[in-house]
Amino acid sequence: MPQWIALSPSQHAGLGYLPRDGYHFADQLNVAGILLAELPKLLPHYVVVLLKEGEHFQPMVLLGVGERNLYVAPNGKWLGTYVPASLRGYPFTLANSEQPGEKVFAIDADHLSENQGDALFDDEGKLAGTAAQTLDFLTQCDRNRAATQQACDALQRAGVIEQWPLTIERGEGQEPLTVNGLYRINEAALINLEADVFATLKGAPMALAYAQMFSMGQLNQLADRAKFHAEHGATQEVPENLDSVLDGMDDDDLMFDFD
Repeated sequence: MPQWIALSPSQHAGLGYLPRDGYHFADQLNVAGILLAELPKLLPHYVVVLLKEGEHFQPMVLLGVGERNLYVAPNGKWLGTYVPASLRGYPFTLANSEQPGEKVFAIDADHLSENQGDALFDDEGKLAGTAAQTLDFLTQCDRNRAATQQACDALQRAGVIEQWPLTIERGEGQEPLTVNGLYRINEAALINLEADVFATLKGAPMALAYAQMFSMGQLNQLADRAKFHAEHGATQEVPENLDSVLDGMDDDDLMFDFD
């Protein structure tokens, strides 16, 4: 797990940081948080699930099972054309501060460097280059995250979320993969809602509900990636024709333009 350190010009002036080298940091993640704004780009490539954290549900994309992220190749490349926004800010994040409701710009301690990498701050004590761009990106993501949570909470209040015992087939001769603890939208419950309750889901909640249901058609994405890992094992080489096999390579721009 990363050790997040809050950045400040007084403590970290003159220090640099080591940029992310691929997505090795995520190779053991089996889910990643998502935002309403990125649903159109996610749906062709991922299965959207709901996970319960405390009293609330969170929308996520399913990346694998157990401790393996099936979307990360052995060499760290992302096996797909779109990387969830929640992973693209690394090695930076917006972390909770000691003051309730406030967040701070932080970096994974392993990426701080005294004499290597890119500058964190300029001569005036302002965030420099990519660090400044990443803060802007993470700030915009955080704003959309609040809207995303509101949409998910509306679906929860409407009572249309149900448990989803998921089994993923892996091909002849291999045991299916079983994933526990997932939730999905109960389509029948959604269709049969009372008119006044149904009206409360207009807009973002309904978009999230249908996105989750439509995404279940992408379960073959996980099966394809499980097959890829089984065939390539620990090799660091990604086939040159990966574009035709698993949707191409990663799009990791620090952009919040999901229109």
